[in-house]
Amino acid sequence: MIKRTVRGATKHAYKRIAKPLLFKQHPDGVHRRLVKVAKITQKTPGIRRLPKLWAYQSPLLEQDLLGIHFKNPVGLSAGFDKNIELAPTIKSVGFGFMTGGSITAENCIGNPKPWFHRLPHSKSLVVHAGLPNSGVDAVAQIIQGYPAGLFDTMPLAVSVAKTNSRQTVDDETAIADYCHSLTVLEAQGKVAWYEVNISCPNTYGGEPFTSPDRLDRLLSAIDRLHLSRPVMLKMPINKAWSEFRELLEVIVKHDVQGVAIGNLLHERNGVDKRDKLDSKIPGNLSGKPTRKVSTELIKYTYAEYGDRLVIIGIGGIFSAYDAYTKIRAGASLVALITGMIFEGPQLIGEINAGLEKYLKRDGFSSVCEAIGADHKKRV
Repeated sequence: MIKRTVRGATKHAYKRIAKPLLFKQHPDGVHRRLVKVAKITQKTPGIRRLPKLWAYQSPLLEQDLLGIHFKNPVGLSAGFDKNIELAPTIKSVGFGFMTGGSITAENCIGNPKPWFHRLPHSKSLVVHAGLPNSGVDAVAQIIQGYPAGLFDTMPLAVSVAKTNSRQTVDDETAIADYCHSLTVLEAQGKVAWYEVNISCPNTYGGEPFTSPDRLDRLLSAIDRLHLSRPVMLKMPINKAWSEFRELLEVIVKHDVQGVAIGNLLHERNGVDKRDKLDSKIPGNLSGKPTRKVSTELIKYTYAEYGDRLVIIGIGGIFSAYDAYTKIRAGASLVALITGMIFEGPQLIGEINAGLEKYLKRDGFSSVCEAIGADHKKRV
């Protein structure tokens, strides 16, 4: 009851006070300051405990996947905590897992700024960051510095991409770049699974490994690493199902356990006209415009590959209903960033509380039973 009241008060304060102030500032600066403040507050015991009042847990939300226990199915997707500096804060907010990064073999400053452009009516961000991060060696040291047990109840995944530079445009160098990062993380030992990002569109060379032949070469090299942790792929959503399925056919031939569906949306047709998005602004869309296409790809993937691949549903999650829709379509886990930016940090607890209500309403005794329920119903 206390937590529900706190979540409600936080939502009201965020919508009426914090969000209007934040949305008057450029999103690049907001993100930079939020990271700076969170790094300070997560080291301050009294303040550090406050976000825990937003969290919500229930036995109905727990599950085991790929040998990993999840307290709830709602995670932070890659792109927010690029150097994995905010893990204690992310855990205290109530996320069931987090995906840090994307990280690359070499330090990367990213694309020329601005990196983000806010579309308030579309509930979206135009993203053109270009994989800024401190490089795998530095990030591995940050992970190593966290206390033992931090990731026991909030598993850590790390998104790995190729360094955004002219030097990694050719496939051989790019594959070596991926493999170096994975090898460093494997030696580090605290990562629950690796998310191989093949679909970042805002980089030199584009998305070379979203073609079947080149993806096969990348995954063959990763196979030879004999990684001890599961591997998942961050998928593009700008492909027709027939093209997407060709990638899945390659994936299931390799030592890959799952797919995250998906990344940013290239098409801008769904942008609300009130946002007046200039065509000269570079980048791709997150948030609400990605919702429908990602859910459709989840549904198709689960129907044909649900017995072989775990699915993480990403894109346009702003409520418990949005998360539940993706779970019923076939996602075992869901992840978000943009929804939290638009709705507030209490959203994660609201989603988990709402998921429990939906599960009880529909007669499920566990979130596991709801995975792919729409497909099972049709069958």
